[in-house]
Amino acid sequence: MKFALRLSILSLVLAIGGCATLNDLTKSLSSLSNLEFKISSLDNMSVAGVPLSKVNNLSSLSIADGISLANAFGRKSLPTRFVLNVDAQNPNNGSGTKSSVPVTLNGLDWQLLIDGKRTISGDLARPIDIPGTSSNTNIPLAVELDLYQFFAERGYDGMINLALALGGVQGTTSKVKLDAQPSVGTQFGQMSYPSRITIIDSEFRGK
Repeated sequence: MKFALRLSILSLVLAIGGCATLNDLTKSLSSLSNLEFKISSLDNMSVAGVPLSKVNNLSSLSIADGISLANAFGRKSLPTRFVLNVDAQNPNNGSGTKSSVPVTLNGLDWQLLIDGKRTISGDLARPIDIPGTSSNTNIPLAVELDLYQFFAERGYDGMINLALALGGVQGTTSKVKLDAQPSVGTQFGQMSYPSRITIIDSEFRGK
């Protein structure tokens, strides 16, 4: 735990006082520090209005869809939409001597990295309750960006192939990461992670 967070905790404890309050605060901080995240899937991708979830490669695009994408590329704009699903896990499930501590995720200040490049940023549309059950809670993030803005140097084929690598039939989330800073609501107010975390698809991460 970082020094700044320790100092904030100490100040809060001194201001509030009482063993019961200290125990509650400890539970809240435990929930915050143990909360973990993982990218689970990327769904419903479309580029310039063309859905890609059933497309294998460039050659399998229909003539109409190919024309739509080519026209959008000619206008130097490839507006892209998809839903990035993030799973949150709260290990404070009441097992052993610990109490089950539900958490309300108030914020997830995120920046999207695609194939290592930083693109857009965002946050939660609304708070999300995460029960203390060790089960996964889905957090759908609606993403909208212009592929041309960030990947124009790859050319038409390179950008469409990148989109298909993410949201096509053989799509994978391995090229996607989130640089994020979660914040949770507790009875003591909102608490944020002391530093940012990287959310990936291969494992749950929270520290």
